[in-house]
Amino acid sequence: MISEKIHVYFVPGLAASTEIFRNIKLPDTKYVMHIIEWKIPNKKESLSDYAKRMASAVKHKDAILIGVSFGGVVVQAMSEHLTLRKLVLISSVKTRNEMPRKLRFIQKTGLYKLAPTSLIIRAKDLTRFAIGPKSKKRLQIYNEYLHVRDKVYMDWAIENMVSYKRKKPIPGIIHLHGDQDMVFPKKHINDAIFCPGGTHIMILNRANWIVNQLDKIVTNN
Repeated sequence: MISEKIHVYFVPGLAASTEIFRNIKLPDTKYVMHIIEWKIPNKKESLSDYAKRMASAVKHKDAILIGVSFGGVVVQAMSEHLTLRKLVLISSVKTRNEMPRKLRFIQKTGLYKLAPTSLIIRAKDLTRFAIGPKSKKRLQIYNEYLHVRDKVYMDWAIENMVSYKRKKPIPGIIHLHGDQDMVFPKKHINDAIFCPGGTHIMILNRANWIVNQLDKIVTNN
């Protein structure tokens, strides 16, 4: 008897294109990969309403839903509208308490409203807006994969990231995180599987580790 394949849906990070998943090679004998592209938010759309629209792209019950960075925030809201096999975060946060103090400070002071999104969407070189260590290779990756340049989306996404309000983790959620992540430092992260040497862009340069962890999660559950 042939086992039914497991459908795995991915949501990329803030402003990232679906190309960030190009190194994720799940065995096609066991899995079917689907990548959900960002939608442009409606004016003053709540995260819950936006997530409901994003959830409509998940066409299979008992699927695995995976979100990277801000995509991890969105998939948690999406999960409220879906019946999932597993919910997985990569390089993200489960609750507001896992966010670094600087982001919470930005939210309290409203500084995020001053983010130069108009400059970002017009810039040919996005590396000057990069967060974290600026090695040549990392800056090249940053410039290559950040493709969503809509001001409405950028303003909405930044506000919903820094204003994230979830207080308790979703039961059963699985969290993969780099122990060298500078955006969401390890010291704030609880109950995660840590990738040795993994950074905030480990979806690109630690793809084999991520694939192995995902397969273990499915095999052992």
